[in-house]
Amino acid sequence: MSETSIFDIAGPIMVGPSSSHTAGACKIGQFARALFHGTPNKVVFYLHGSFAEVTKGHATDKALLGGVLKFRTSDPRMKDSFKIAEKKRVKFTFKTKDLGSKYHPNSVLIEMSNSRRKMSMIGSSVGGGVIEILKIDNFNVHLKGRAGKYLSLIAVHKKNSDILKQIPRDLKKLGINVPGIDSTNYKNKTLSIIHTEGKRLTIPEIMELEKKYDDVEYIRSLSKLEHR
Repeated sequence: MSETSIFDIAGPIMVGPSSSHTAGACKIGQFARALFHGTPNKVVFYLHGSFAEVTKGHATDKALLGGVLKFRTSDPRMKDSFKIAEKKRVKFTFKTKDLGSKYHPNSVLIEMSNSRRKMSMIGSSVGGGVIEILKIDNFNVHLKGRAGKYLSLIAVHKKNSDILKQIPRDLKKLGINVPGIDSTNYKNKTLSIIHTEGKRLTIPEIMELEKKYDDVEYIRSLSKLEHR
């Protein structure tokens, strides 16, 4: 049986006009915010391909920013995301950038920062409101956001650490099974995608896990993702 969801075909409940350029853009912003763990003080969007070409007509810019502000795809405040960001003192900039031919035309590089940290992410909207996360900082990944099988934890940690033995054991104590882990390296660091089954971790539980391990830089939770 096909794993294609009705939401892959019809798209999500959303503020229009486009599932790819509006709803998908909002979801990319949401995932960027989740990875950053909060609203950044400054965000720069580098729009690639058709994202750059139709950004005003399809409200791609407002949708991307709305996602970073934690708006859902159906939130009517999307049209006012610029004004709301200004009230929240979030500085935002949109630029055009050719990210290269390997990226889908509906792609964006998002750079986020505050006084304590910086983070970047490349995401693509591939149709029907479905998105793919293809880069997190310097790590190449391939995460697809739809009605996926697993919730995923993203952990950045020291390379060749025993952390991938420790985290599953601690999750099991919380009633959470780990059916699989995918990892990618950059220099002396590893980004691991830890797929989980069972209850969903609360933010305090995630933060407690993050503090527990000396080898871990950060742990984030991303819902309904598949790894390819």
